Parts: sequence; structure tokens; C-alpha cells
Amino acid sequence: MRRLLTFSMLLALTASCGQQVSKSHNDQVLESIFPKGQKGPSEFFTGNAYNQGLVPMDSTLTTLVGNVYFEPGARSNWHTHPAGQILIITDGMGYHQIEGEPIQKLEKGDVATCPPNTRHWHGASHEFGLQQLYIVPNTEKGIVEWMEAVSDEIYDAGKE
Repeated sequence: MRRLLTFSMLLALTASCGQQVSKSHNDQVLESIFPKGQKGPSEFFTGNAYNQGLVPMDSTLTTLVGNVYFEPGARSNWHTHPAGQILIITDGMGYHQIEGEPIQKLEKGDVATCPPNTRHWHGASHEFGLQQLYIVPNTEKGIVEWMEAVSDEIYDAGKE
């Protein structure tokens, strides 16, 4: 009974705050204040990742901001950003790796940065989804260059 009451209270609180609740295939609940967005193309992501643009690219702010939800096991391909990238983890658990460095484990409240023109990837952990805000500054330099998929061997190293 207590679990039911706690779950009901959580749903009521979430609804009253205007937050969206996402459930993954393992019943993990992630809270998001942004819509889930559009599914990312399989040519750039392994698994299911959803992007919601928040601040569109323009010539005044020259900064692109969005939210990505990665389902458990989902990850981006290797990629670079001409002016770098900032990731702010808003919920869940995941990984970020700059090529040649160890995998960094991420969780709610973490911030990861990628220097300009540096190969990296990011995504959810094996068991949990990941919600992240991304910030791409100085868009006049370009946005992203996509590369090959991250191998299972590299991704699975985050589990250890």
C-alpha cells in the first residue's frame, strides 16, 4: 500500500510541476522537463536516442542548445564539434569518452566538456537511460562532424 501511495504521490507531483516522465524498457523512471523529441538516425546512434532542440542556431547567439534522451544501451557515434561541446546531465546514468582517455561515468548533476575538434562519444549506461542537455557554442564555426559507430568492445568497457 505504501509503495502505491508513494508512486501515486510521485505521479501527482510530477504532473503538478509540468514535468514529463519517461519510462525505459526496465521500468526506470526519468523525469524530463522537455518533450522527448525526434528519434535520432541510426547512422549516427546505436540504440534509441531522441533529440529535442531548445535554442535554435542563429547568427546572434551562435549557440545551439538541446536535450537528448538516450534509452539504456544507446550511444552516439564518435563525433567532433569545431568549437567544442558542453553536456549537462539532468537525469539517469551514462558514459562520456574523449578518444584516448578512460570512459567517464556520468549521472544527474554532472557536467562534461569536450574541447574543439576532439573525437568523443556519449550515451546511456547499459542498465539506465540518460537525459542530457547539450550546448554547442560558436556555431559559426560549424556544428558536428559524425564518424563511425562506437564498438561494443569500447562501450562495454564502461561497465567494468
